[in-house]
Amino acid sequence: MFLALRDLRRGARRFMLLGVVIALVAVLSTVLSGLATGLVTDGISGLRALPFEHLAFQRGADATFSRSTLRPAALEKFEALSGVEATEVGSSFVNAASMDGGPSLDLALFGLSADSFLVERPEARAALADTPGLVLASELRDEGVEVGDRYSLGGSNLVLPVVGFTFAGTYGHAPIAFTSLATWQQIQFGSGADGRYSAIALRGGSNDALDAAASATETDVLTKEAAFGGSPGYTAETTTMSLIRGFLLVISALVIGAFFTVLTVQRTRQIGLLKAMGASNGYVLRDGIGQMAILVSAATLGGVAIGCALVLAVGRTKAPVELNVASVATVALSLIVAGVGGSLVAFRRVTQIEPAIALGVEP
Repeated sequence: MFLALRDLRRGARRFMLLGVVIALVAVLSTVLSGLATGLVTDGISGLRALPFEHLAFQRGADATFSRSTLRPAALEKFEALSGVEATEVGSSFVNAASMDGGPSLDLALFGLSADSFLVERPEARAALADTPGLVLASELRDEGVEVGDRYSLGGSNLVLPVVGFTFAGTYGHAPIAFTSLATWQQIQFGSGADGRYSAIALRGGSNDALDAAASATETDVLTKEAAFGGSPGYTAETTTMSLIRGFLLVISALVIGAFFTVLTVQRTRQIGLLKAMGASNGYVLRDGIGQMAILVSAATLGGVAIGCALVLAVGRTKAPVELNVASVATVALSLIVAGVGGSLVAFRRVTQIEPAIALGVEP
């Protein structure tokens, strides 16, 4: 590593240029990681916060609440399973127009029974069992919504008051509002609800028992993580961000590989001299790879730090960005591995340099 460190000091300007390119890629990758995490949180944080393990949808609904309609008979099959807690869930997107001059709201409306295992706090159970109303995500309070404000729900003649706020999160990038299942059914189906709802939330039980009940009720039972895919835009957003980050890794590897190849050509005489003095291919390769590892690691860590600072400066109030330690660490490690991996393209050239030929090269 002596030669690698000496070369880094003597060629500081040359290596600094590559370091800046790597750092910029790291900044962009970190910001994109924050955006991807923020979009995921915006898409499924409310669903992720609910204490269920599986969701049963109408067969073929692809985890989409709006495509799924189930009836009480399906719930009875799951309730009959030993060790399984089951409860109905109604879900739909609605527009809520203020009757008191407040802001209009786009809501992901969830209808739950007051005795549902999804409703864990006594005050929440009381709110759902009392006079029909809306329990809104707490962030809506910052938009000027207050307890007692009345809202007309689009598609129905129902006017509901805001009875409280809670950490509800979001679903499909819309803040969640909770109401009783009966109220949700009235909004969604009017007087002809006939006990219909969107899905069944499940907790406990074996996979075999759940699969048997799913077959008997013609439903699809999905894990909580699999159900996230039904959130509007979730799959497209996560796939797009993954592709962009993948391309950045490929670009980083190509840039570093090209730089290391050029560097190897420039160091032909030096490498030949090392081999003439008895240095093995392994020694020369370790020296070159160590040099790239130091440069890539330092530039990546610097770029990640700048990217994290940018994400924190923007904050969730201005854009759906959010830092996740595991995601940021994965970005940094991936860039370092891709960068060092890119330098391996010059391996073959290093091993083919002959001492006698290299020593005859004119400077």
